[in-house]
Amino acid sequence: MSETLPSLAEVDAEIRHLQLAMPGSELHGGLSGWLAGGGDDLAAWLAPVLADAALPAPAAGSALDRMRVATATQLEDRDFAFALLMPEDGEPLSVRSAALFDWCRGFLGGFGLAAGERSSLSEEGNEALADLARLAAAQPDPDDEDDAVEEDALTEIEEFVRVAALLLHGDAALGPRHRNRLN
Repeated sequence: MSETLPSLAEVDAEIRHLQLAMPGSELHGGLSGWLAGGGDDLAAWLAPVLADAALPAPAAGSALDRMRVATATQLEDRDFAFALLMPEDGEPLSVRSAALFDWCRGFLGGFGLAAGERSSLSEEGNEALADLARLAAAQPDPDDEDDAVEEDALTEIEEFVRVAALLLHGDAALGPRHRNRLN
């Protein structure tokens, strides 16, 4: 069984305490991208993920530390249990879609920092990365209604993002790790 992510409220509270200028979904996306791109699963992950050497390591057992442990465990889970840190389903559609776009922006930043130029992605991985970039550039439509069609569309996009992150993790982190074991 995979680790459970802390709640978005817990992560946001710790972000406010550390005076970071980003929402929790974006930070989770950054961490996920870092790990998917082959970044190290370090207790002091915050500094390399946010490219700020002055940032302290999250305290052991804190929401950010639990987020790191859960995310790393979920990305490695053979049952594909990886989850995105998103607002609850009861939140307005515009809030949840904004969080998804934030998550994608964070993912791209973290992935780029970890993978850099050394990443050799599959054709599907390159397509997934391009699709995530399009989502990262999107803005929520404040006029979107909270109706079943829009809810279903957001659910499908979230699932696509989740699978894209797993695919990129396979290409950039798992693939090189397995090739190194064979050599």
